[in-house]
Amino acid sequence: MPAARITITLPPELVSEIDRRERNRSRFVLDAVRREIHRRRREELRRSLDHPHPESSELADAGLGEWGARGAADDANLLDPSAGKSIRWVEGRGWADRKK
Repeated sequence: MPAARITITLPPELVSEIDRRERNRSRFVLDAVRREIHRRRREELRRSLDHPHPESSELADAGLGEWGARGAADDANLLDPSAGKSIRWVEGRGWADRKK
């Protein structure tokens, strides 16, 4: 994907600090933005884990077994076992036809 050109404004002392550390300003800014996005995603995940959605809490409280039992009757027609393909795991190769 081609890069998008943007314009940003930074204080001159910050630009000087970047120039002392990296010859390619774009690379420096790109790395910094990626790190910040990663940090924010992790923070959002932490907040989500600390304050889960009420339905998530209800599901966790109910337990996986109860949840599965509740949905099984409603979802009986979602899968057609006869339409699938029989496969097996082969060490070093991955998934393969069971017949081979």
